[in-house]
Amino acid sequence: MANNTIILPSYTLTPRPTLIPGVSDPLLQLLAPVVAYWVFSLFFHVLDTYDLFAEYRLHTPAELLKRNHVTRYEVVRDVVVQQVIQTAFGLFLAHFDPVETIGREEYDVAVWAQRLRLAQSYIPSTLALLGVDALALSNKVAEYPQLASVLAGGIYSTPAAAAPWESVVAKAIYWVAIPFVQFFVAILLVDTWQYFLHRAMHMNKFLYTTLHSRHHRLYVPYAFGALYNHPVEGFMLDTFGTGVAYLLTGMTVRQGMWFFTCSTIKTVDDHCGYAFPWDPVQHITSNNAAYHDIHHQSWGIKTNFSQPFFTFWDKFLNTAWTGGDVSSRYQRDRITAQKKVDAGTTSQKSSVVHSPEIDVDKAKQQALSSQRQVLDDSANGGVRVLEEEAREEQIVKATTRRSTRRRTSGFDPKALSDRVAGSLHGRSHAILHADGAH
Repeated sequence: MANNTIILPSYTLTPRPTLIPGVSDPLLQLLAPVVAYWVFSLFFHVLDTYDLFAEYRLHTPAELLKRNHVTRYEVVRDVVVQQVIQTAFGLFLAHFDPVETIGREEYDVAVWAQRLRLAQSYIPSTLALLGVDALALSNKVAEYPQLASVLAGGIYSTPAAAAPWESVVAKAIYWVAIPFVQFFVAILLVDTWQYFLHRAMHMNKFLYTTLHSRHHRLYVPYAFGALYNHPVEGFMLDTFGTGVAYLLTGMTVRQGMWFFTCSTIKTVDDHCGYAFPWDPVQHITSNNAAYHDIHHQSWGIKTNFSQPFFTFWDKFLNTAWTGGDVSSRYQRDRITAQKKVDAGTTSQKSSVVHSPEIDVDKAKQQALSSQRQVLDDSANGGVRVLEEEAREEQIVKATTRRSTRRRTSGFDPKALSDRVAGSLHGRSHAILHADGAH
């Protein structure tokens, strides 16, 4: 008896009803990430404004005011510009898309059931290679009809209909497995696109100074600054990258809506400035706010390029930060911004990034390379940023009790910054730079 004879149901296609009456799904697909961006950002902005959960902040309120080189108005303005461009581009493409239809779902599930039936036909020959008589084995388990039918090669008493287990598995494949694979592959495509383009914008001086340096005016990132970019960069990095991933994986409009929204939320969370132990978004992967915040510091700007989901490209291509525990570097900035902070807090349990082994030479090279790039970016800080850091280190030395000073052996980030401040600029690290409008 033939074993691939499941009868496929007929179907009639009809336009998919909109998720929200009066709002087309393509428009909702474009609006949902924008709404998510500002709602999620507003949550973190409230935390910033009222200084809530201060123990989980990567930076203090004083740092937000002192260290950034762009106003909040400029950030909001440029984010809105990028979102307008993104929405307009999406509407333009949606104009050429066919109307999405429904009605074929049962047919597609039946196709997967038929594929399962066809796969069963190879079981007897496969077992024969192992010296097992599939038909005899099938007779021995006759009290389990579905198992017996599988062992017999997919021979069922009602071959025209899918067996109960075939129907369940086919539905799981169609409704769960395939969307999961599409989503996962889209994530890999976005991570790959953003890593190499982001890295190129740091390695190529023209691309950095012309486009990407704008984003790095935020030395202290905050949530609604996540999409603060040059419009060209924003289109290339975010709009085009996620759009290509969406098209290549064959997602539906609603799948795309979830994908774009989740990507947006992840990007906002990576710039939120908080390292929460209970934030699931920060623990799905090792790429989180603490990881990406290092990339925004003058000493880590040439590391941690991965965005927004996983960090495998940084690890595979050796661009992850290798300087170990960075608590002392963050604490230096906190002490300067809040000059009356208790010097004893340097001994508290606070570590943003840990590394079991520190490659001293690699860490020095990363810090020097990052600080050279900061120096080259004269339009957004340049010498001033490194002078500020040099001054901050002097304040730390003057205010921190001798008992809590760092050991002088091994890799000393402060000593490295002292040398960079002097060697790169030809200036003494003791120069005090008067705070100005940043």
